[in-house]
This record gives sequence, structure tokens and C-alpha cells, in this order.
Amino acid sequence: MLALVLFGLVMVYSSSSATAVLSNGSPTDLLLRQAIYALLGLGAYLVFARMSPAGLRRLGTPLLGISVLLLLLVLVPGLGTTTNGSTRWIAVGGLFQIQPSEIAKLAIILWLAQAVARDPAGLRRGEGLTPLIGISAIVAALVLAEPDLGTAATIFVVVLAMLAVAGARASHLFMVTAGACALAMFAIISAPYRRARLTTFLDPWSDPDGAGFQSVQAQLAVASGKLTGVGLGDGLQKVFYLPEAPTDMILATVGEELGVLGIVGVLAALVVVVISGYRIALAARERHLQVVAAGLTTLIAVQAFFNAGAVLGLLPITGVPLPYVSFGGNSLIVLLASTGILVNIGRRSAKPGLRVVGGGDARLDRGGRHGRPRRAGAGARGRAVGARR
Repeated sequence: MLALVLFGLVMVYSSSSATAVLSNGSPTDLLLRQAIYALLGLGAYLVFARMSPAGLRRLGTPLLGISVLLLLLVLVPGLGTTTNGSTRWIAVGGLFQIQPSEIAKLAIILWLAQAVARDPAGLRRGEGLTPLIGISAIVAALVLAEPDLGTAATIFVVVLAMLAVAGARASHLFMVTAGACALAMFAIISAPYRRARLTTFLDPWSDPDGAGFQSVQAQLAVASGKLTGVGLGDGLQKVFYLPEAPTDMILATVGEELGVLGIVGVLAALVVVVISGYRIALAARERHLQVVAAGLTTLIAVQAFFNAGAVLGLLPITGVPLPYVSFGGNSLIVLLASTGILVNIGRRSAKPGLRVVGGGDARLDRGGRHGRPRRAGAGARGRAVGARR
């Protein structure tokens, strides 16, 4: 995690400094802001790494309520901040912007985990599944209204994975998936810009100066880097060519400056995080903690998959940031808090030291006979002799 965050600081500076200088701005502006976000995120990491399981259970419902309220407020004209056609932020004092959808990701995971842990047998029978899906759908719909299809899709996949881990039947999950896919297709068809993204994804070069511009520029950046890259800081696509270079498209800058090897290195580090997270989920002692760990790990995995797929032209562009690396305060703080929870669960899942049976460690051999059974009555005779003395 720390390696990815530090690498992200380097790449945020590399992808933003040249454009800032040419625009008469400070080359270190985004770097300093990202560093502050990282410090705040590490503070959240420490808090959540020490929180008790009972505290995590109690936090789910109020955090979900706060996130839903913020998701409603961001849609109120005059309160939400609109950028590139999406209203996803609430400005706080002109210095910081709250992104409710990022808070909603963590909130829905903590709330759903404590909800499904109450009656796992009932969940397997399908009892209580409707309200869980309904509340999750409301959160996803509010995110979609911003509009933010990528985050809404992320929430759906995370919820589906958590329900699967909690023991929901495959037939029930299939029906939920079918319904969600139908709603997603309706959302794509009903919005012209979403239709354009889907059609240009199949052939972005058919409209390189229009709907396919961002995808084309990302592919040019990766192609320019070849195997080893043009050198850290020497990329050209980030300078007014590649849109959202420090945020959604930061992996394209990595590909241009550090080559395919750089992309593979970043994705390999994320794979290590994901594998570690799922191992923690498997080793969790409580169903509640197991579902939380699975949800948080799936959140990291899905975001990495969506971002890398969009940069490499394998998926439509969804505006999902690369975990730990992309510029963005809300995303980084939530991800570091999520990692703190995973570390917390991992520590509680550590198995206690096992006594050695038949081993040679005298410290673990309570009988002093290195695994050989005590003779019947030996303890009683010893106590009797002590009593006579």
C-alpha cells in the first residue's frame, strides 16, 4: 500500500507539473495536495486499523445514512459542484471537496456486512434479501443520477460479491444480476454520451477527435512508451493531449514514461494487495469480518480492473480512478481507511501459537517429557510427596 501511494505521488507530479507550468500555475500544486490527502488517509488507516469489530458494526448504519444524505445534497442545485458534466462534489470552504459516492462505497460495505451477518441461514433461503438489494439499489441509483455509471457499477459488483460470500444462493444472485444488467443497459441507451462511449469503445479511431479522443490518446501514450518507456517525466501525451492525465488516465502516463514494464509492475502490486485481502477474508474468524474483508478487497480489485481496462482500450471509459495511484483526495482517503480495516481483520485472524506434540521444544512441553504421555498417577504421587514434606 505504501509503495503504491508513494509511487502515485511521483506520477501525480510527473503527469501534472508540465501542464501547470505552461498554464502559469505551480508545478507542485497537485503533488502537495495529494501528499496532504495521503497524510489524512494514513490517519484514517491508523484509526480503522485499531477499531474493534463491534465499532465496525455500529459504524455501518450511521455512515450509510450520512452518505445517502450527502448523495441527495450533491444533487441540489447550487450545492453540488459540476465538472465535465457530472455533479459529484460538495465544496467545503473552497479548500476541499467532498465526494459522497466515495464515502458511499465504504458505507455500503460496512452496513451490508453487519446486515447479512445477523441471519446467514435466512439469507441462504432468500429471506431478507429484498430489502438488502433495495437499499443497495437506492444508493447506486443516487450515484447514477450524478451521473456516475462507473461508481454505480462498482457498488453493484461489490454488493454481489459480498452476498455471495455471505451465502446467498446462486439462483438469487443470477436474478439480481439480470435485473441490474437490464437497468444498466437502459441507463446507457437513455443517455447520448453513454451510447457514444459504448459505440466508440468498439472502434475509438472512428472518431479520434470526438467521443474516442480520450481512448485514442491513452493508447498513443502506451504505444509511445513501448517496453521500457521514454523516461520518467519525459512523456508528451500528458501535456494538453491526454485528458485527466493525473486522475483517471494516470496509468497511460505510467505506460508512456515507464513502458509496458511499468504498467505490469503497478498491476502486479495491486494483484498482491488483492490476493492479500482475499486471504484475510478466508482466514477471518467471524462471518461479519469475512464479508467486510471480501467487500473491501473486491472494491480495490474492481476499480483497478475498470481503470486498467479503460486505459488499455479493453473496456469503455468509466471515470474510475486507479487505486492508491490516481490523484483524488476522497478516493485515496477511503482506500487507505479500507486498507486499515483489512489490516485490522488480518491481525485478529492470526492463529495463536500451537503447542508442539512430539516436538523437541522444552518450553512447549508442559510435561517435561517431549511429547511422551504422563504415567497415570504421576501427578498425584508428586502432590502426595509434597504434602508429606
